[in-house]
Amino acid sequence: MTNPPPIKAARSGPMADRIFGWVAKGAAIFTLLMLIAILASLTMSAWPAIDKYGFGFLTSTTWDPVKEEFGGLVMIYGTLMTSFIALLIAVPVSFGIALFLTELAPSWLKRPLGTAVELLAAIPSIVYGMWGLLVFGPLLATYVQQPLQAAFKGVPFLGAFFSGPPVGIGILSAGIILAIMIIPFIAAVMRDVFEVTPTLLKESAYGLGATTWEVVSTVVLPYTKSGVIGGIMLGLGRAIGETMAVTFVIGNFNQLDSLSLFQAANSITSALANEFAEAGPGLHQASLMYLGLVLFFITFVVLTLSKILLSQLKKNEGAKS
Repeated sequence: MTNPPPIKAARSGPMADRIFGWVAKGAAIFTLLMLIAILASLTMSAWPAIDKYGFGFLTSTTWDPVKEEFGGLVMIYGTLMTSFIALLIAVPVSFGIALFLTELAPSWLKRPLGTAVELLAAIPSIVYGMWGLLVFGPLLATYVQQPLQAAFKGVPFLGAFFSGPPVGIGILSAGIILAIMIIPFIAAVMRDVFEVTPTLLKESAYGLGATTWEVVSTVVLPYTKSGVIGGIMLGLGRAIGETMAVTFVIGNFNQLDSLSLFQAANSITSALANEFAEAGPGLHQASLMYLGLVLFFITFVVLTLSKILLSQLKKNEGAKS
């Protein structure tokens, strides 16, 4: 007696595929509509300031709510400068952490060290800000700023570059705090993309006599460049949009007296956090919304540049082949 054939699970029909496609398309369209709505809302709220100041708002350093004269250059400069300092510190450190965890660390150390790095991302930003103000700031002023000022006193350019009251708050302090905050994000992404590199490729390179750095530079990085750049952009987005930690240590000073690294300044996010609740309807509130619109476009430009960089890398890779 022959056994009956096994019952096969019913396959989902074309209707289920169409419903899934509609849901996915609807989610994508909803996200795009939300982006357009945010942009339109910011533009409408900022329109009084846009109408009065135009693009001159981006080049003016005046910020006087009493006289209703507003310019966003100090905040824009503070946002860009602190984010640049944060990336300058965080990218090589994160790369070193990811390289150590994937290529050099013994197996018994990889998991606890990786977990410890990731735990840094769980610390609230206000804790970073308080630590930066109360602990890191005085250390920076005593052991970094004062020795640098004494060493470069009288030097025409470098002397001004390190000038300022030795209080430990300013652009450099905010940039270093931001670097500490974004290192876990960039390092985690780099570690994950390094680990997806096929073992066969790395072992082949080692078998040909390549060193660890040669394997990383010629095999791992070319294979994972999209993920690496994506991790860097993730960290940059966190640095640009950070509010509380920057508010504690940047100084919240709406004037730009010098280009010193220790100059107290302001950022777009800290200005919004400090003034939006007290800003009355009119030019003050509209100017703050104008700053939010500028921050929106800064993020958009950064994302666009990263896409262009990736496409250029792919084009060069095709030309080489």
